[in-house]
Amino acid sequence: MEEKNRAGRNRTITLNESEKKELKSRLVKINETTSQLDFLDRTINAELLSALPLLPNEFANLIIIDPPYNLTKDFNGTVFAARSENAYYDYLDSWFSEVCKKLKPNGSLYLCGDWKCTSALQRIMEKELTVLNRITWQREKGRGAKSNWKNGMEDIWFGVKNQNDYYFDVEAVKQKRRVIAPYKQNGKPKDWEESAEGNFRLTYPSNFWDDISVPFWSMPENTDHPTQKPEKLYAKLILASSKPGDVIFDPFLGSGTASVVANKLGRHFCGIEMNEEYCMLAEKRLKMAETDNSIQGYSNGVFWERNTAALQKN
Repeated sequence: MEEKNRAGRNRTITLNESEKKELKSRLVKINETTSQLDFLDRTINAELLSALPLLPNEFANLIIIDPPYNLTKDFNGTVFAARSENAYYDYLDSWFSEVCKKLKPNGSLYLCGDWKCTSALQRIMEKELTVLNRITWQREKGRGAKSNWKNGMEDIWFGVKNQNDYYFDVEAVKQKRRVIAPYKQNGKPKDWEESAEGNFRLTYPSNFWDDISVPFWSMPENTDHPTQKPEKLYAKLILASSKPGDVIFDPFLGSGTASVVANKLGRHFCGIEMNEEYCMLAEKRLKMAETDNSIQGYSNGVFWERNTAALQKN
């Protein structure tokens, strides 16, 4: 990655030459003699279709997939080119069924995308899994447009192998929201709590999430990966659809968000990423998590709305 001139308060995680050797040594590599992978709690630096046959089937309780969207994007020198919808579906089809083989019979899978590719995501999900829902989350900063509506939303498709046997813990993903018009019964708060900081209610989550902040330069989780997902976003998926000690698998790991959040929340992890720089960023973030397991926007067992940071105390 090219060196950038950064402001003094910029907290973006970067790699320096002195630490690269040690971080690189932590990566799992593949060669012509590799017959299986030491995968648990590891970052696998490999091309996806080369690594998948070396992983056991049905090892993951939860799979989170954030593939390249159907947009032209430069991933540290590797360019993914936008293509027709049918061609993009064929791209998904080239690896999706193999990834699903790694999911346990009672496991869950989340597949990320945006409006432009979401129909292809639905079709590929329905080919292998039972689709239970589509989550739409609001990006705090959308991609601008002068002749169209600004793109401020992304989708996450939720599916399972067995709709009669899967894990979902709604209590683990409650959101703490401000109460604008508090209602009292017999002079006491009804379904909300009164505090010195304000009035709040714990609510069950819907499939529309408006409390997510996309990582940016002032956030300690930020990297130079162009499509990095927020830790808070993945925390919701992991807490809802896995138990402590479960295995979380991300076949498009990027700079490591799925592995880092799984680690912070007491889960095992496995990630595959073809770009060595991104793999080293993932390992650096895992090292940082050894001394700081906080997740911005999540504390005291609940998720908080935006702009309530001063009220969150771990």
